[in-house]
Amino acid sequence: MPSIEQTVSGVARFNFRLPSEIKDRVERAALASGVTVTDFAIDALAVSADEVLERQRSRTLSDIDRDRFLALLEMDSEPNAQLKQAFADHKDRVSKR
Repeated sequence: MPSIEQTVSGVARFNFRLPSEIKDRVERAALASGVTVTDFAIDALAVSADEVLERQRSRTLSDIDRDRFLALLEMDSEPNAQLKQAFADHKDRVSKR
């Protein structure tokens, strides 16, 4: 498993092993891009992380799911006993802080 070592300057170090074929591809890609392997790897990791986090943050609903969701929002239903209890529990917890 990769490890992360934190340094004093706020820069972290990743230590991990990778298959030699991938290392060779990364080195060739960095050379083709005109950047160092380190800069190439940092950029690729950052872009990949941003993509994963964006997918996690936003979900695309199908038309049917969207319509169901909007219909639920528009319903004028009264809160049930469980919701009222959850609200009261939350209010008690927040006021005790």
